[in-house]
Amino acid sequence: MKKLLVCILMVTSLKASFAQKKDYKKLPSLGFHIAGIDFKTAQDLRNKSVESVLKDKQWYRFDRMNPALTLSYLQGLTNRIDFMGRLTGTFLEYPALNPALLNPASTLYSEADANVNFKPLTDRYILVPYLQAGIGASLDKRSFMAYIPLGAGLQFNLWDDAFFHMNTSYRIPVSPRANYSLYHSIGVSFSIKERKVILPPPAPEPVKDRDGDGVLDENDNCPDVAGLASFKGCPDSDKDGIADQEDKCPQESGLAKYQGCPIPDSDKDGINDESDKCPTVPGVARYEGCPIPDGDGDGVNDEDDKCPAVSGTAANAGCPPIKEEVKQKVEMASKNVFFKISSSVLLKKSHAALDEVVTVLKSDMSLQLLVEGHSDNTGNAENNLILSEERANSVKAYIVSKGIEAGRIITSGYGQERPLADNNTENGRAQNRRVELKLKN
Repeated sequence: MKKLLVCILMVTSLKASFAQKKDYKKLPSLGFHIAGIDFKTAQDLRNKSVESVLKDKQWYRFDRMNPALTLSYLQGLTNRIDFMGRLTGTFLEYPALNPALLNPASTLYSEADANVNFKPLTDRYILVPYLQAGIGASLDKRSFMAYIPLGAGLQFNLWDDAFFHMNTSYRIPVSPRANYSLYHSIGVSFSIKERKVILPPPAPEPVKDRDGDGVLDENDNCPDVAGLASFKGCPDSDKDGIADQEDKCPQESGLAKYQGCPIPDSDKDGINDESDKCPTVPGVARYEGCPIPDGDGDGVNDEDDKCPAVSGTAANAGCPPIKEEVKQKVEMASKNVFFKISSSVLLKKSHAALDEVVTVLKSDMSLQLLVEGHSDNTGNAENNLILSEERANSVKAYIVSKGIEAGRIITSGYGQERPLADNNTENGRAQNRRVELKLKN
């Protein structure tokens, strides 16, 4: 069932190839249908549930239906609403709804109804479902009866304005003798009127516009080259507002004061001369076209110079090189730094050596000091690492107390990771318990 529904939806979505107009109401048409009128299933639906009726599998049996023939007339009211009138005839024993009324023997029975079909799609589509509602009357030998037909159907487009129809409706009685019934039919309908074909208007005489730019040749200053109306048909290739015929740089967007060329860049630094404060010397945008300054004139620009106010060397990032004797003086001071045993407290005999380091740092403000703490492998490694860091910080605290900025001193602790000597001897362990002092710019 699911596959059937999917197929119906796919077919419904296809448009008939012949139908191209927006207004496509159904033409007056006549239809012929084979029908079946089922009173038994209609009565079952009133006495049982729909699920029960479907489960019994009796609703589609032909022996429950009275065969009939139907003649129909159809005409579109709008693109999606059709009028449908039907005449149906058959021979049957009509079951009266009111049991007090006797049913006649099998006799001629006829119906006439007028319906409105509501379609979600127009007749331009191959398969169109519709819902139906109307009013109807029937006649047997005994009397007239009235009913309301409510139903649904499918309309299949065979060819131009010819359709195959499938329809089912449920008849609700209105008059006392009428009974509930189901009406099923299949049939075809054909239009009885030809659809008017509206021919397209004759093509206008082609205008004379050789380059096809919308500017007639008589007004086009460049009739063989597509252009713009604002330039009397001439092009502006670089879209700078200057026609190519007056543009010295037609492929580059420019300014009128440079005759259509872009603003020049004499020093080729990517900054045009109008914005370049140094138009003859290549520079950078952040200095408005001028080169990066070198305040101390040492050949290292200020952005890369670690000592921009002091002349230095490129190898030393613009700072003056540290004299070897100064380096050695600081490194020797490291050997005279002592602490209490298993403590980060500095001994007073360390002060003289550290004071010499302070003197060196004050003599050259470009210098920084690296203070590295180390330990032997006695005890817990984690505790040794903490102790080495604390000893380095003790040295830093002393030097800062002598007027050196804290930012110029960098401390680190390595614990027992970097021994100088063998930790298996007392002398080796003593050498490994140390603080190293190093200078850098």
